[in-house]
Amino acid sequence: MRKKLLSVALCVAMAATTLVGCGSGDDDKKETTTKAPAGDDNETTTSGDDKNNTGDVPTDGSVYFLNFKPEISGAYEELMKSFTEETGISAKVVTAAENQYESTLKVEMAKSDAPTLFTVNGPVGYNTWKEYCEDMSDTDFYGMLTDKDSVIKSGDGVYGIPLMMETYGLICNKKIFADYFALDGIADTGCTKIEDINSFDKLKAVVEDMQAHKDDLGIKGAFSQIALNSSNNWRITNHLFCLPLYYEYKADDASDKQEIAFSFNENFKNIIDLYLNNATVSKDQASTGSVDDSMAEFALGEAAIAQNGVWAWSQINVDGGKVSADDLYYMPIYTGAEGEESQGLCTGTENFVCMNSNASDKDKAASAYFLKWLYSSEKGMAFVAENYGVAPFDGFDNSAAEEANPLVKLANADVANSATTTVTWVTTTTPSQAWKDALGVNLLAYAEGSTEWDAVVTDAIDKWKAEKAAANE
Repeated sequence: MRKKLLSVALCVAMAATTLVGCGSGDDDKKETTTKAPAGDDNETTTSGDDKNNTGDVPTDGSVYFLNFKPEISGAYEELMKSFTEETGISAKVVTAAENQYESTLKVEMAKSDAPTLFTVNGPVGYNTWKEYCEDMSDTDFYGMLTDKDSVIKSGDGVYGIPLMMETYGLICNKKIFADYFALDGIADTGCTKIEDINSFDKLKAVVEDMQAHKDDLGIKGAFSQIALNSSNNWRITNHLFCLPLYYEYKADDASDKQEIAFSFNENFKNIIDLYLNNATVSKDQASTGSVDDSMAEFALGEAAIAQNGVWAWSQINVDGGKVSADDLYYMPIYTGAEGEESQGLCTGTENFVCMNSNASDKDKAASAYFLKWLYSSEKGMAFVAENYGVAPFDGFDNSAAEEANPLVKLANADVANSATTTVTWVTTTTPSQAWKDALGVNLLAYAEGSTEWDAVVTDAIDKWKAEKAAANE
């Protein structure tokens, strides 16, 4: 029977009062922020007149949202302008750089003008910031939520509400795959079309032969570059790591663990090695480039596959891009786990919005109004449909998300497919960003040949145990 998609969020609700996490102490990297028209060059601030206001609009407050997603920073700037123009409420957005949200949040929360709205990734993030989290159970925004079990709760209070449900996997260019299968002299992989690939063994056979024929296909590699540097490795240390963790939890009937066995580490190694050995860049260049570079390679038709989520459509649908909506195919991330032939895409969320309990009452009211507006106004819902995707709120037309984003349409089809089982987003239970950072360092050392795989596994196990134990002291 197909698992409920929000089961990972249920884990969040159950675990929220028992887990404590540590934030990343890495504060020396550059921030990607929106531009202010004057003054502070790290933010966009707008203010408007009251001509569009109604009596219940709290125009004497203001909104400051610390955005988690740098890939949509420009869209958020425009959204805030639209919000102010419609409501008269002053609003600004600051966007943290890749992998720098926790350190940016620490800096911004220490300011007198702190964010009124911010996000946490689940129980670990909540317990780090719970002293700053306002109970939102009496807000209209919470009232609009269709599944009240999907929130971060403590007692009767509601302290984190999911902004969206997202899906990720292997984004594939069907045209390149079709061109490959039409070539003379390709290997006998047991596949004649992309839809035949339903296991790691088949994926590996096709990818390795495609890499051997990359010149015939006019591509640079089967996979776009992995970008294992500290600012861009989140696709691997968070999203890809979800696969071995999901299968371990499933085998042990667990929703969280104080100690992991990393029992599916060989499966993790399978897919990482496949990425490293069949990419647009050589293995010794694994630390180069960025997620933007990786998606640009895919958008330009230089790679057949890119691991990413539904949010990546804006990076594919660009001027000069060579990949259309009709060219897209969404494939599960196969790692060689038993029964993976019926595995689906990875779906869940790690974006729970929280309201700053230290904000003024006026700013809290304005921020609550903004969240309601985001999921009920024409411009707000258009933004969510294009940039967030599926949203679990009453009145939100999720079909609009499919129209705006073909990856959402493919993801929803996978969710609706009763023959496959969704991989739930269990990395919300990861001890901390520091743990993920350490995993990233070790994976890069493995890619560059300076450490053995066993050392990667041992360190991941040891650090997980130590951080979980420290969290319970």
